[in-house]
Order: sequence, then structure tokens, then C-alpha cells
Amino acid sequence: MRTSIRKIGNSRGILIPSVFLTDSGIGDQVDILMEGNALHIRPVQDLRAGWFEGYDSSVDVDPLGDLPADADAQDWTW
Repeated sequence: MRTSIRKIGNSRGILIPSVFLTDSGIGDQVDILMEGNALHIRPVQDLRAGWFEGYDSSVDVDPLGDLPADADAQDWTW
């Protein structure tokens, strides 16, 4: 698709058809990358997206499992 670059203050901008935004998952913010002489626009992704995909808590070793429940009772004055 061919479109025009428009002046917006001291910057430039383009109008992106809403169907493109919907189909690409782009919301209010985007990441813009420059590779060679091409600009790539993509939706902003959460920095921690996918961190817990495939996480199985049953394999985790309980780090406090061997610690008695009252292990810190002597350290506190109530």
C-alpha cells in the first residue's frame, strides 16, 4: 500500500488503516526499528511476556522446606 508522509509539528507521520492496526495487534504504542533503509513498526510487547510459559511449580524445590516454622522467632521482639 502506498501512502503519503504528513507533517505533524516538527515531525512526520503516516496514517495507518484501522484494519492494519487490528490485524497486527497494534494498540496505542509501537516499537519502531530501523534495519538498513527500512522502518519496521511492531506492537509493543511486555518485557516479561512468556516468562512463565511452561513453568511447572511442582518441579520447584521449596527453598524453605527444611526451615522450621519458628526459625526466626528469636530474632524478633514483639
